[in-house]
Amino acid sequence: MCGIQVLVALSEPLPTPRDVATTGTDVDTCSEMWVRLTAANSRRGPDAHSEMISLYPLACVKLGAHVLHLRGPHTQTQPIVAEDTGDIFCWNGEVFSGLDIGNSNDGAVLLENIQQIKLQHPTDYILRMFSTIEGPYAFVYLDHSQQKLWFARDYLGRRSLLTKTINNRTLLISSVADVGCKEEPSDTSGWFELPAQRIYCLDLANLRQTEHEMVPLGPVVEYKWHYGNLNSCTYSEDSTKKADDLLVLPFDRVSQDIGNDLANTDIHDPRNGEMADLINNPKWVPFIDRLEHELTNAIKVRVESIPSNGLDSRVGVLFSGGVDCITIAALLTTILPRSEPIELFNVAFENPRQLKLQTNENAYNVPDRKTGRQGWEELCNIDPTREWRFVEVDVPYSQVLEYRSHIRQLLIPSDTVMDMSIGMAIWFASRGIGNLISNIQKQKENQLQTEYIGRSRVLLLGMGADEQLGGYSRHRSAWDRGKWQALGQEIELDVSRIATRNLGRDDRIISDNAKEARFPFLAANVVRFLSEIPLGRKMDMRYPRGMGEKLLLRLLAYRLGLVQASTLAKRAIQFGARTAKMESNQSKGHDTL
Repeated sequence: MCGIQVLVALSEPLPTPRDVATTGTDVDTCSEMWVRLTAANSRRGPDAHSEMISLYPLACVKLGAHVLHLRGPHTQTQPIVAEDTGDIFCWNGEVFSGLDIGNSNDGAVLLENIQQIKLQHPTDYILRMFSTIEGPYAFVYLDHSQQKLWFARDYLGRRSLLTKTINNRTLLISSVADVGCKEEPSDTSGWFELPAQRIYCLDLANLRQTEHEMVPLGPVVEYKWHYGNLNSCTYSEDSTKKADDLLVLPFDRVSQDIGNDLANTDIHDPRNGEMADLINNPKWVPFIDRLEHELTNAIKVRVESIPSNGLDSRVGVLFSGGVDCITIAALLTTILPRSEPIELFNVAFENPRQLKLQTNENAYNVPDRKTGRQGWEELCNIDPTREWRFVEVDVPYSQVLEYRSHIRQLLIPSDTVMDMSIGMAIWFASRGIGNLISNIQKQKENQLQTEYIGRSRVLLLGMGADEQLGGYSRHRSAWDRGKWQALGQEIELDVSRIATRNLGRDDRIISDNAKEARFPFLAANVVRFLSEIPLGRKMDMRYPRGMGEKLLLRLLAYRLGLVQASTLAKRAIQFGARTAKMESNQSKGHDTL
């Protein structure tokens, strides 16, 4: 993983830190901004940092990258330069399939393969390469000889990449907006999240100029991902293939099939005894088996290549005790070596408004803490020989006030009250500083809690489960409005806009703590499976709340031994951790900060 920052400007003396002394010029503005971008991105990648400059007749390009070492035996400094061509590559991502990485660094291997394809397909080689790989990414690729700048986020938008233009003369590309000092936050207006599901190319040799201004900063060509023939999602030597045909999504649209045997089936509440019947029902068993298989494979490829870096725990889970995260944890324990502890990060906030209403309650005894502890106990029961480290991240209100401005800057361009509530919960949880409760420690030392700082650099999260499996209240509302047809349409809409929602925001928040988020439910193989099976084998709103939504996942959790977690109703993190409405009950989630 890394933080990327790029500056493209009209050809003139390129801004450098020493230019900050000058005033009233574009050089001054860009220099200060570059310094702030360097500070912000360095938090994402503390292991290595490098910068380089390329000069062209019409433009100059400055590239910087900050690396968090998560792949290969050695830290790969970025930007990476191709020896033969001088092309420059900034890579913030992970290749999980489509290219054999082995024990190497995926950025270096990817660059080698890009160079090979470029020899045969010099115009669309970037499209051909990225049409074959699966994994989260954001990248910038500077083709030195062709004077073209390629940049993109993956088709689900799992990594952040922002853009900003200044006076139509300068383009900034960065993983995160420039962050000012705590006392005087910088002016971060004008930043936009680069839309996912497309790859962009800026022609530096053909910048339109009018009296030294670009209108706007040159012609940018977009190549869009689209649904199509899944069999074409492999590298092809076919030179007649058009560029627009190369970017085929590795999954299809959500099936609107209900399932022939479901329409007239009598429904009973499985919490009253039917759950055990369903997990053994031959109509359900193949789907439960397949979900377990696909999700296990997705988790495996996301954790098997993580270097230990001398730490005893490589992987953690953001953990509320809900069915999404606890199922990930239960499958994770079947994959990792027995000697590795698994960290479960559970966050709770001191909410002054809530404390006024409940003066006798422990400030951190919030709903997610209760279900988190319950889930930890279930995990200890199903796998007692694994060390489960339950980390209670307690956040006093004083820390909320201390870090709120910093978190708000990380959110940019997201800027609603709900963004802040969710972002704050995820930032403190991913920071991983709290009190440790360990089942193994309890056995050995008879001591429950110790102060603890999380070791793991990779965090698994359950994002994507609700959209695909009908976990939101709006899905039940759609059912009430129009049964299967309305529900299917709502699910298709939610899945289609995953790339435009909040994954970039979450990446900015988590990566600020030098951690990388990975989303097993958004692995291409999992999305493909869930998109192709009948709606009625994923959810069934004829069952009550806490059962009908995400029914397939709940059945898998029940079969894994997570009986209590399998029937927990969804609760949004801002309410479960109590980051919502800390001072006032009047603000709404969609209100602008």
